[in-house]
Amino acid sequence: MPVDAALIAHLVATTGLSPAEATRVVEDVVAFHAEPVEDYVRRRHADLKTYGAKNPEIFARIAEELAARVVAAPQLSERQLRRLVYG
Repeated sequence: MPVDAALIAHLVATTGLSPAEATRVVEDVVAFHAEPVEDYVRRRHADLKTYGAKNPEIFARIAEELAARVVAAPQLSERQLRRLVYG
């Protein structure tokens, strides 16, 4: 995905980053937010399970997190979240 030249110029002008550094930062942020919903749900479920959280709490938390993502994921019910994890 090509990086927006105006965004890079803005970051260079306002942060003191070099064009190469600003490009790398933008690419890293875009890659972070490009994770597919299914992968995100599975990863977060596993993370939260590791710390002893129970499924009702986990699925409620994941639903809140998805709603707050920069590029909002579709609203998923607990059943849909469960199916992403367990198939």
